[in-house]
Amino acid sequence: MSKAMSKASRIPGREASQKLGWWHAHRFLLLRRLTQLSVMGLFLLGPLAGIWVLKGNLSSSELLGAVPLTDPLVLLQTLATGHWPLNALLIGSAIVLLGYWLVGGRVFCSWVCPVNLITDAAAWLRMRLGLRAGSTLSRATRYWLLAMVLVLPVATGLLVWEWVNPVPLVLRGLLFGMGAGWTLLLALLLFDLFVVERGWCGHLCPVGAFWALVNRVGFIKISASGRDRCSNCMDCYAVCPERPILKGPVHGARRGHGPLIAAQECLNCGRCIDVCAEQVFTLSVGFAVKADNMSEKQQ
Repeated sequence: MSKAMSKASRIPGREASQKLGWWHAHRFLLLRRLTQLSVMGLFLLGPLAGIWVLKGNLSSSELLGAVPLTDPLVLLQTLATGHWPLNALLIGSAIVLLGYWLVGGRVFCSWVCPVNLITDAAAWLRMRLGLRAGSTLSRATRYWLLAMVLVLPVATGLLVWEWVNPVPLVLRGLLFGMGAGWTLLLALLLFDLFVVERGWCGHLCPVGAFWALVNRVGFIKISASGRDRCSNCMDCYAVCPERPILKGPVHGARRGHGPLIAAQECLNCGRCIDVCAEQVFTLSVGFAVKADNMSEKQQ
């Protein structure tokens, strides 16, 4: 078997699991799943058990009956309709925006968003079934869709995107029944599985595009600080939802590229840290002043 075939057939993280232990090779993945399920569980506790920790949904909610939390993108859409929101929505949006701005906006996508469970499942199935990349789609498409999401309320006076936004749909469906919502979620799964690899989160989702813009400055970043130890196994590329952002930090030393993964598209999911047997990646704490839009040319 050739070296290329060996790399193509390897399971990302297996070598890390053998060398560093199973927990080390899966810790960030498991912590993310625990966080995502816990957030949904806290929302469900109220209606199902009468324990109101989080009341509402991921668009707008209230923590412990006192702290408002609002999706800033929902607030922007509301302002675009020409309506001035309640003060609670303004305060809630400021709290959420500040929180994600500090830790890195796209942690919402990888650590909170329930749709990530579906798209990650599609990515896992693609890998296990050995499906090759299908159609191509520019990763910049999501930014055009974000612009459309903000323009439509100006033209219609309605929050059009929120009618089909799959993020709050998952929670509403668990509480009140999915109905046709199952069709949308199944469509996302099949789209990612058979049409475009990481198609929804990586190329289309306007929510992810918004949080990527917030992520231009973040307190927590991932750094390929041990890139001199890289064995070119490509496991990090196999699991990274935003593959192009790794090229410069991991392999760009000769071009003067620093090891910090400062691209705003990084989800801070930690999977590259998990699967790397050579421990190339580490968490870097401290503000990254410059975060370019993709470290390398977008695909």
